[in-house]
Amino acid sequence: MGVVEVNRTIDAVWRIESGRVIAALAGLVRDVGWAEELAQDALVAALEQWPRVGVPANPGAWLTTVGKRRAIDALRRRQVQQRKVAELGRNLGAETFTPDFDAAFEERIEDDLLRLIFTACHPVLTPQARAALTLRMVGGLKTEEIARAFLVPEATMAQRITRAKRTLTEARVPFEVPDAAERENRLASVLEVSYLIFNEGYAATAGDDWLRPALCEDALRLVRILQGLMPDEAEVHGLAALLEIQASRTGARVDADGEPVLLMEQDRRRWDQLLIRRGLAALDRARAAAGQAGPYTLQAEIAACHARAHTPEETDWARIAANYAQLARVAPSPVVELNRAVAVSFAEGPAAGLTLARPLADEPALARYHLLPAVLGDLLARLGRYAEAAAEFTRAAELTGNLRERTLLRDRAADCAAGMPPSR
Repeated sequence: MGVVEVNRTIDAVWRIESGRVIAALAGLVRDVGWAEELAQDALVAALEQWPRVGVPANPGAWLTTVGKRRAIDALRRRQVQQRKVAELGRNLGAETFTPDFDAAFEERIEDDLLRLIFTACHPVLTPQARAALTLRMVGGLKTEEIARAFLVPEATMAQRITRAKRTLTEARVPFEVPDAAERENRLASVLEVSYLIFNEGYAATAGDDWLRPALCEDALRLVRILQGLMPDEAEVHGLAALLEIQASRTGARVDADGEPVLLMEQDRRRWDQLLIRRGLAALDRARAAAGQAGPYTLQAEIAACHARAHTPEETDWARIAANYAQLARVAPSPVVELNRAVAVSFAEGPAAGLTLARPLADEPALARYHLLPAVLGDLLARLGRYAEAAAEFTRAAELTGNLRERTLLRDRAADCAAGMPPSR
């Protein structure tokens, strides 16, 4: 294997294994920032050694062992320093720390990984910082990759990650899974971060591309890990179901030129049936584990309605509208109400949808939300009120930060201004 191939293999191994390596080391040293430095040292060792001696049979274990040895060396140096201080201080009575390495590594690696996810998603951090740190620590992405994903300069993202680690240290956030009393709220934060990462990949808020599939894949990998680690949590399976089904449409959401293709116009033969089956199976697990369906499970139910329809005409809009009504009770928000208005418009007609959507124009939370005028424009166009629809589509185009979406909305506005329904 040549140097280029070895380096490519190291990149792939790091992407897959870095989260577990950092988690194992953090379980030993109880400091996620230091654990990441140790893992990076192990990565440097791999870059130096593997091109000469070949890729080991178990590269993840190799990286963990090297990081463990670096940790042991560092802790022993600290012990020596502490002993010298103790000797110098003679009867100060300072106790030396004797790390129990074997006991630390007897713990299941899955437990350490779960602790790492909960630590990276701690509420003391902002949602943006949680997402960045999770992608770095658990997802194994490089700083420049995360910066590119969120469309910020690399230096900005590096500062964000550094500040996040410093905040965890200063807040003395323990490296642990929270107890049962706190777990529900903390799990909500973990799921929110995964959902945020996926949505940024599924419908980019800014930039030239509508989709960023790599972000969707990273979010999917996170929730699949969570499914294995927390099999009794219904909303983990609910979110997994939602993301699997949403991801199944990725290939059909843009045309050959990268232009957006809306849901009702997609070629459903291009939907990934394997992901749909995985999503429906996860939804079954969510239903089995749940007393009352949570917001992610309810959204997955809606996504499943679309997935089961072989043609747009087969879509069970009445059931989708009912699910949105239930979602509005469980997790009320103006965005949910807007989506409910769309579902009702297909179940009962655009006038019924417009009746629900119009009052949302007064919602401060939606003042800069481009999908509100986009939905209003669609409902007005379906009612033949093209001049009003053109104004709404124009306003939506002004609000979106995504180039592809802006082009689509301007095209729709132009069609309506010409007195005809949108051609796409």
